[in-house]
Amino acid sequence: MTDVLILGGTGWLSGRIARRWVDEGAAVTCLGRGSRPAPEGAVLVRGDREDADVYADLSRRDWDHVVDVSSHAVRVERAVDALGDRAGRWTYVSSVSVYSDDETVGADESTPRHPAASPADAYDYGAQKAAAEDAVMRLGERGFIVRPGLIVGDGDPSDRFGYWAAAFARASSEPVLLPPLEGSSAQVIDVDDLAAYIVTATRSGVVNGVGDEHPLADVLGAVRLAAGHTGSVFVADEGWLRAHDVEYWAGPRSLPLWLPTEMSGFMTRSNRAFHASGGRLRPLTDTIERVVADERSRGVDRERHAGLTRAEERALLSDR
Repeated sequence: MTDVLILGGTGWLSGRIARRWVDEGAAVTCLGRGSRPAPEGAVLVRGDREDADVYADLSRRDWDHVVDVSSHAVRVERAVDALGDRAGRWTYVSSVSVYSDDETVGADESTPRHPAASPADAYDYGAQKAAAEDAVMRLGERGFIVRPGLIVGDGDPSDRFGYWAAAFARASSEPVLLPPLEGSSAQVIDVDDLAAYIVTATRSGVVNGVGDEHPLADVLGAVRLAAGHTGSVFVADEGWLRAHDVEYWAGPRSLPLWLPTEMSGFMTRSNRAFHASGGRLRPLTDTIERVVADERSRGVDRERHAGLTRAEERALLSDR
């Protein structure tokens, strides 16, 4: 039986990874603070990764596979120092945010990264992920780094992809505000497809764990169809959105999936290595249907971490 240690295992992605490992018949241990349960069939070891002795018991045994998703480089470095010699394989879930080039279309894993963060630096997500990668790379052939882009699916806590399911569903027959579509792409990966890849991949090195590239217009059109929206749409241009203080990508008062022109390559990364190493992607329509159902279940008018409120959207549409 494969002994797997997941540093986390109770969050959205790490929990899906833990569940997939359990389904594959592995003995799964999750290290977490205990604020959320581990998936059924996994063992939860309570511990805070800020504590100096958190790995004391875990480092007394060998692990066939260790998985880490942390976005804090110091935590990853401490884990590698404490457990690296006891791990047969180590997978680190990084991010395409490590890349310093967001303009080149179709860029692969050789694209230059941001400089790795040092302890004295202010927190920067991409730089933290780069420094964490460096720690895992010290393990040589035992280390594997997966760089996802936008991860989507039911239960997504970021609210980015799900925003569009909610926006179309809540509007029903009323208008919906869309970002610029011409020349824009969307590239997402289903959380369960990513979890399956992390569990089954056997290679080392670095792979972009990203989905296939689709025209943004097609993706939003598919979400609109699944949500049953029958109203009109207003496609705004970038200048108009900026003039009306609408943010891109994420956060309050934003239009998720919209990226400015200087980031035209961000959602067009090459996934050739992903496919060549066994990565499989379900039809995007299947993911969309699941996300629409999930948004309806959680409430399309709930408070969100990303997107416009319906009141904000109506105000913007009245000023077009």
